[in-house]
Amino acid sequence: MRYLSVGLAMLALIASGLIGVYLSGSLDMEEAGTASSIQVGQPAPDFILSDKAGKAYSLSALKGQVVLVNFWATWCPPCRAEIPSMDKLYSNYNKGGLEILAINVEPEGRQIIDKFSKENPHSFPVVFDRDGTVQGQYGVYKFPETFVIDKQGIIVERVIGAIDWTDPAVLSYLNGKMQE
Repeated sequence: MRYLSVGLAMLALIASGLIGVYLSGSLDMEEAGTASSIQVGQPAPDFILSDKAGKAYSLSALKGQVVLVNFWATWCPPCRAEIPSMDKLYSNYNKGGLEILAINVEPEGRQIIDKFSKENPHSFPVVFDRDGTVQGQYGVYKFPETFVIDKQGIIVERVIGAIDWTDPAVLSYLNGKMQE
């Protein structure tokens, strides 16, 4: 019985050590992602991603418009929550100098987007970053995360988490950026 108690204690110590190593590694990765990510005031990294139909979208091709680059996933409740307000924003402003590129970060995104879109209708383009390359360029590790990019291609705002894109303060801010 004594050997069993000692063995369980040793197993508990080993397990706690492994958990500690894992957690410290995870924290380092998050800190590294934050430290190496792009910042407000910097040029937005260009990318080319395609939608489900294969249409390519390039950030550089949208220069001259204000662009919301939104990183999201279908499994993310806050991402789902902001879709209606993003869609309303897009419907009201996409012809007036604003574009939204919703970047799905799931490897299986192309396979699940049709069902998701039926349950969560939207009119803005969804493009796919299946291997996480663009997500890595932008240093994104929380979802949703949105970058507001001005007409010159400079990141002017970084929003971590869901917001109401139809809030009067948000609309006033975006209108100001579209008028610059």
